[in-house]
This record gives sequence, structure tokens and C-alpha cells, in this order.
Amino acid sequence: MDPLLDVIDLHVQFRTLRGIVRALRGVFLRVYPEEVLALVGETGSGKTVTGLSILRLLDPSAEITKGEIIFQGKDLLLLPEKEMLKIRGKDITMIFQEPKAALNPVMRVGDQIAEALIEHEEITKREARERVLEYLTLVGLPDPERIYKMYPHEMSGGMAQRIVIAMALIHNPKLVIADEPTSSLDVTIQAQIIDLIKDLVRKTGASSIFITHDLGVAAELADRIEVMYAGKAVEVGDIWEIFERPLHPYTEGLLKAIPKLGDKGELFSIEGEIPSLLKQINGCAFAPRCPYAEDKCFSEEPPLVDVGGGHLVACHLRVGQ
Repeated sequence: MDPLLDVIDLHVQFRTLRGIVRALRGVFLRVYPEEVLALVGETGSGKTVTGLSILRLLDPSAEITKGEIIFQGKDLLLLPEKEMLKIRGKDITMIFQEPKAALNPVMRVGDQIAEALIEHEEITKREARERVLEYLTLVGLPDPERIYKMYPHEMSGGMAQRIVIAMALIHNPKLVIADEPTSSLDVTIQAQIIDLIKDLVRKTGASSIFITHDLGVAAELADRIEVMYAGKAVEVGDIWEIFERPLHPYTEGLLKAIPKLGDKGELFSIEGEIPSLLKQINGCAFAPRCPYAEDKCFSEEPPLVDVGGGHLVACHLRVGQ
């Protein structure tokens, strides 16, 4: 099966007052039709930058220095902005981390969703309104007529997130990028939003990239997981393969850090922190934090290698296991 999206050797850097930050250092990412891929890793690993790069929504200080982003056979990086506008928000949509920041504070939420519909589809204002009301019901919002007329500041975080989900899915997109959409919500609402996204993505037949730092959330949603560290993928594989047979020491650490019911001891944490991306990284970026690191790990960067069955790992010590 051909992939819907194929990101090949993507490099992104940011100009800052302190120097050049190499945020992505050669990302490879593949998403197949009707598949949910979870991008996981600590803050600063490059997950959100990857999502924004796909949509070409990076800050003006950013520069894509190398790579390809192939979507349905077209390299998105080569398209003029006019063509990209037809894809962004229709074929590829994004559910942002902070829903209220993603909404226009001076427009009624229903009008915001309808405006996007009218922009991308040949549809009347009346037809757009009816479809918006349908989707407000679909995402579990009571009294859609009342919700349609509300402003973002009148809503709770959970309500605003449901609005953003409705906005992302109303065009029946082929790919939905969800950037930690539950991080600002309380635990009860988080569970509801996760179930809602999972249900709606399956119903619409869309593919999804779900960005999260929480492997527990990834286990609920994903078919495959891509673990990122310091701007690169270090392990990729089927959800059960990653949980049952993690090969990269970083993945092992993330799994050990998941709290387990009944544990009474100290929570496990990975010692150290992600290296500064202002500096050139020699060897494996995880080596300074890795309990198994050898001399080779500090001098040679390990390639991402398929060890069988689509399970990829970038680790000198684990390749061949």
C-alpha cells in the first residue's frame, strides 16, 4: 500500500538571538491511509515542528533546509502558496494544543467554522450553517443552536476543544494532525476528547498524526508509534511491537516512566535532559543519558535501521537483536 504522506529527511532550523537551532535533523515519517501514527517524545524533541512543517505553518524565523514532504504524490514544499491554501484546512487539518488560542476571539464560533466551509467548498451560507450545526452535535455539544452563537471566551476548555475538532473534521480531511489536544484539559475531559477523536477519525476514514508526550495516550489511539528525540526518530513500529519489545533505550525509559496502578515506590525518570540543539551533536544524541552507551555511541550517529516487520531503531547496540 502506498503511503498517504511520506516525509523524507526533513531538516528545519530556526534563527534565534543565541544562534541557529537545528530543530529537525533528518526526520523520516510515513502515514498510510486510515492509519493513526503517534509521534511521542519529551518536550523539545521536534514533534510539533514536524506537524507545522507538514502544513507549512512555521514561524518566519524557521527555514526548511532539506527534505521532501510528499502528500498524495505531490511535494508540499514545492507547491506555490496558492496551491497550499487549497490543501491546508481541507485535505490536511490540524487540531491545536491550545484551542482558545486557535479561535478568533471576536467571531462567533459557528461563523468561524462556516467561514472555512464557504472558503473551501461551493456551498451557501445556509447550507454551511446546517452542516456546522450537524458537526456541533457530532462532537457532543448540547444545544448546537446556542453554541453556534457563542464566543470563545464564553466556553470551557473542553467545549473549545470540541469546536476545534469540529472545525478540523468538517471537510472530511484525508489527514488530521492533532497536537497534544488534551494537554490543557483535566483528566476526565481528556478521556472524553481522546475517545471522541478516536471515534470520529475512524468514522471519517481519515489518517491521523497524534502528537503526544504520553505513551499511555498513544496506546489508546495509535496503530503505530514513532519515538522522537532531539529532532530525529529513534524508534518506529507497530503499537504492540513497541510496547512488548522496545529496542531503543530512550523508548525503554519512556515506558518505565508510565505510572502503574499499585506502585508505591519512586516514579522512574530518565536522568539528564535533551541536548541543546544550538550545538552540533556528534554521535547518538541520547548517549549522554543512556545507561548502555559505549565509546562508539559518542562518535558515530546510528542510522535508523529496519530490524524486521517494519520495526525501525537507531541504536548501535540494538541493531540485529
